[in-house]
Amino acid sequence: MTTPSIGQLLDSTVPMAHTLNLEYLETSPERAVLRLPDQPAYHNHVGGPHAGAMFTLAESASGCIVLAAFGDQLHRAVPLAVKAEIAYKKLAKGVVTATATLDRPAADVVAELDKGERPEFTVTVDITRADGDVTGVMTITWTLRPNS
Repeated sequence: MTTPSIGQLLDSTVPMAHTLNLEYLETSPERAVLRLPDQPAYHNHVGGPHAGAMFTLAESASGCIVLAAFGDQLHRAVPLAVKAEIAYKKLAKGVVTATATLDRPAADVVAELDKGERPEFTVTVDITRADGDVTGVMTITWTLRPNS
């Protein structure tokens, strides 16, 4: 039996992410890179990706890095997004890419979990358009809630 990829896991457990036809370019504990294809059904009033689609892209990238970094902890804790903030910096047009990174080493987060704590950590996601310009930045605070 083949183990599903992080992208397949996200698509199967988060139907909203699946609807956007996200492309999973890289999903590692160090970095997650997802791309939102240019799809007219998800355009806004100026012909670029809708803010909600960009939010979902960025949040999905953050979820992928969390699954990649902490998937081996799912037997004892559930990852939950606590809060998210997004800043739209420039007009996005065409294909956009989200790149997520953890704010601190995963081992530090797991060490807090080992001590019986409910660790919180931040994932930063840069959203770029095809020319490389950053069109948005999302910061998501996650927690690993220990199973009862």
